[in-house]
Amino acid sequence: MSVQLSRIRPLMGPEAYKTYEMSSPLSTHWRPATCAEANCQYYADGFQVRVEGLAPQVLHAVQHSGRKYTVQKAGEGETYLAFEAGQPCLRQSLHRVPVGRPPLYIVRDGDWRGNPRGTKARLHQRPEHWVEDFATHQQAIADEIEKG
Repeated sequence: MSVQLSRIRPLMGPEAYKTYEMSSPLSTHWRPATCAEANCQYYADGFQVRVEGLAPQVLHAVQHSGRKYTVQKAGEGETYLAFEAGQPCLRQSLHRVPVGRPPLYIVRDGDWRGNPRGTKARLHQRPEHWVEDFATHQQAIADEIEKG
């Protein structure tokens, strides 16, 4: 499923803009986590999987995952595998927790449309330098607006 973004149409080309970003990439700022570490709701409360509509190989994998479950019939053609709380959910491999690193403070030329000049992004080592860069840029814009 793709998400359609609604953006304000820029008045100028991307070369007239700067992008300020704080980034915490998955590869460097997060680590895999257990359900308990990730405060997973399914781990805490248990979860159900509807049997009808599952591909046979998926159903087999779920039933033979080593997790405790009971079969619950909710009605004709409506069967659930109910997994008790306190055991890993079926999406545990997707859980991540931050490792505690500060974010990366990045300034790029251009905007969401790209960087037409191809200039290298600036990585600030300290957040206050990133904030100062942003403030200086904002002041330059305000000065240009004031000039008319």
